[in-house]
Amino acid sequence: MKKIASVFAIASIGGISALGLNHLIGGDKAQNQTSQIAYQPPAKYVSLPSSAPETGIDFTSAADLSVPAVVHVKTTYPINANQNQFYMYDPFRNLFGQQMPKPEAPMATGSGVIVSNDGYIVTNNHVVDGADKVEITLNDKRSYTAEVIGKDPGTDLALLKIKETNLPFMTYGNSDNVKVGEWVLAVGNPFNLTSTVTAGIISAKARNINLPENGHSQGGVTSSNIDSYLQTDAAVNPGNSGGALVNTKGELIGINSAIESNTGSYTGYSFAIPVNLTRKVVADLLEFGEVQRAYIGVYLKDLDAKLAEEKSINELKGVFVTGLTTGGSGEEAGIQEGDVITKVGDANVNNVPELQEQVGRYRPGDKVNVTLKRNNQEKVLAVVLKNKSGNTNVVEKPKVEVVSALGATFEQVNENDMKKLNIQNGLRITKLAAGKLLSAGIREGFVITNIDHKKVNSIEDLKASMENRKAGQGILIEGVYQNGMRAYYGFGL
Repeated sequence: MKKIASVFAIASIGGISALGLNHLIGGDKAQNQTSQIAYQPPAKYVSLPSSAPETGIDFTSAADLSVPAVVHVKTTYPINANQNQFYMYDPFRNLFGQQMPKPEAPMATGSGVIVSNDGYIVTNNHVVDGADKVEITLNDKRSYTAEVIGKDPGTDLALLKIKETNLPFMTYGNSDNVKVGEWVLAVGNPFNLTSTVTAGIISAKARNINLPENGHSQGGVTSSNIDSYLQTDAAVNPGNSGGALVNTKGELIGINSAIESNTGSYTGYSFAIPVNLTRKVVADLLEFGEVQRAYIGVYLKDLDAKLAEEKSINELKGVFVTGLTTGGSGEEAGIQEGDVITKVGDANVNNVPELQEQVGRYRPGDKVNVTLKRNNQEKVLAVVLKNKSGNTNVVEKPKVEVVSALGATFEQVNENDMKKLNIQNGLRITKLAAGKLLSAGIREGFVITNIDHKKVNSIEDLKASMENRKAGQGILIEGVYQNGMRAYYGFGL
């Protein structure tokens, strides 16, 4: 029994030892197996190459080229003649040390683009229209008084000039090559925040935005206005007007002009005048002082499916001719009502703004091939474009007499009025418009008796007093109002 018990005990110890050893070994394997299952390397599709790191569009070069060539435009406007604010001579000022302060002139701001190194600047007409003074501040903070070389309300463009050379300027791009979806920069001075750059894409081309002052009652072709804009979603706000729309190469492709907004601030849409049209306007203003506007002499309508069905037109391309002006270019060339114009020169036109823009690049007297379809058959006609007067003459800038710069209409004062006012001579202001006199605070009815202490009896006296004066030279005007109050006004020409 003792031997059996000993064998059993030894066997039991051996079994327990074997079980314990097996547990230890099995546990390590299980732990290793668990950790191998927990770690799974990332799955890959071996048939696809590894992707390159993602990169974005770099706008820094375009910004570096454009920002120095965009200027801040500050305009000063005449004081409203209807306001009861004007500068009067006060005979008691030496006793009491007071006089009525001269009212401050209204001011506004915008942007402009330098287009030549000798100081020519493009901006919007609405930025400078009616302004008494235009001040330009460069990106390096230098300031100049600008001369308005010319304005064109039809394209909302104006050309300015400052007396400076070796200026940074922008290179013209080609707005015909601009594509929808292309990245662009808007550079300007919104809300007086100078040298501001925003980015967006071209959202549409040849957009007609129907500005109230640019209404096109005659299909946009016989009218003086051209309404064909590049639409972008680059942020543009008040103060950006006249600034640059730039491509990623830093080339000028448009002049920012308007926004679509219910609030007066940017809400997602902005519009720029194409640079190809801008170049032509600038060239005209430089050479003639006036834009040479060409007309094709037709009334047009966009072609749509309903119109095409009514007129049995088999292709929805081109612009439908609804009528012609008598003796106009289109009539003389053989264009007929019902024709569909598909090309002006080499450019395809599919709506009125596109045709409008293309014709706007020509001058009166230019001959251009117009491609059209008549009864679904293609024809090419040579059209000699005319001006608004129906001829091919150059439109000269009207000569402005020195007196007109004063912005007033005058009449001589009769003897009875001179006696009532206790004067021996004088020239009465009967009507005031934008000009030097209105800006100085003079009101209608004022009788000018002396200019620089010399008597004024007639228009000839007034002209003589203004001749041979340098820009900015001061002038002193003396006179009397209908109530007998005397006043003195000083300003620069």
